[in-house]
Amino acid sequence: MYCKEMKQRLMKQSVARVLRILKVAELLGFNSCIQSCLEYLEAVPWVGEEEEEHVVSSVLRLQGEGVGVAPVLKRISSNVYTPPNETISHIMELVLKSNEERGRREMKFIVLKLLRENNSLPSYAGPADICSETVYTLCRSCLDSLLSLFKRAAEPESSDKATDSKEPVVKQIALEADNLSWLLEILADRQSADEFALMWASQQELATLHSKLPVVSRYPVSCITARLFVGIGKGELLPVKDTRQLLLQTWLQPLINDYNWLQHGCRSFDRKVVEEGIGRTILTLPLEDQQSILLAWLGSFLKAGDNCPNLQRAFEVWWRRTFIRPFADAQGNVLQSDSSATSKQ
Repeated sequence: MYCKEMKQRLMKQSVARVLRILKVAELLGFNSCIQSCLEYLEAVPWVGEEEEEHVVSSVLRLQGEGVGVAPVLKRISSNVYTPPNETISHIMELVLKSNEERGRREMKFIVLKLLRENNSLPSYAGPADICSETVYTLCRSCLDSLLSLFKRAAEPESSDKATDSKEPVVKQIALEADNLSWLLEILADRQSADEFALMWASQQELATLHSKLPVVSRYPVSCITARLFVGIGKGELLPVKDTRQLLLQTWLQPLINDYNWLQHGCRSFDRKVVEEGIGRTILTLPLEDQQSILLAWLGSFLKAGDNCPNLQRAFEVWWRRTFIRPFADAQGNVLQSDSSATSKQ
């Protein structure tokens, strides 16, 4: 406490011990010792979440005691205010524009994890409410880019050089599809993906161009469709009936056409989960729509077999709803009428 070279004596001490010294110095009113401890805390790393909480709570107690706590607290707060959405948007743009595979993959995982932590904060914690419009702005930009790339890739090839020139386009299509899948995951975590379902279902031009591209170029796009069906099937998305109908009408057949490639070329593809999601999505529609979609699927399944989604469970549910349930309901009504007549007698 009385050491003239207090800062040197604190070197190589643990943060926990310095906090204990700080507490004693505070109780005894040794301002010079307090200042030395604060200088130590300003310079030494403390990055663990629990350790940071102990430092901050200890330093905050000293506010108003006539000692300089601001340099320490500047590590966790800034006097310059930047809207959270602007910063997060900038981070996302950097990730989305990266062409380095490992860096993209790792940062997408980290950002998604941190945003999930934000989502778990209580609603009154303002910064936790990251505006979904920021993500949707990025979605629209990625969709515009993807459509432009599809148009370039669909241009007629006149020579081998033309084919070579399209290789970067194919890579860019895969990157933009991956970007959209990531943004969709963020929106699904925030329970804000219904608008994305409508945006994707409305991409008729993109779906038309889809059939004109080689399957190796286009199949990453079908991963987006598959994720939407999984989300609807699990109740993570609740788009209105018209959107669900449009989504199936626009993208189910392209998904079926790419199904074999999805199974072998997409690392995150889970066939059973996707098939469950497609079937559940179909079964949310009116019965006549279920019938038209499932009969069309049946024609594809009988031709392609394992290269087509297996929607047999959805087919069985539709069959029972169509052929068994009406008969059972009719029988129930007859029995109920007979019972009522007997009781009156």
